[in-house]
Amino acid sequence: MRKVTLLTKADCDLCEHAKAVLDRVREDLELDVETLSMDSDEGRDLAQQCRVLFAPGLLIDGQPFSYGRLSERRLRRALRC
Repeated sequence: MRKVTLLTKADCDLCEHAKAVLDRVREDLELDVETLSMDSDEGRDLAQQCRVLFAPGLLIDGQPFSYGRLSERRLRRALRC
């Protein structure tokens, strides 16, 4: 099972899009999804450490994957490796 961390902000349309993408991908692949607010201490520290410039940020197994608009196709490709 792959661990995915989603860094979000309040009132973020791209964050809602990322959540919808993750829901669709979870229908086909086993994922352990954790959502953290970038306004929390833990979320802010993780965003800074992983150089996530703005929400949403996505980490796969603790490694930075993307920030901004999430590409479902690119995510599926990365998770199948």
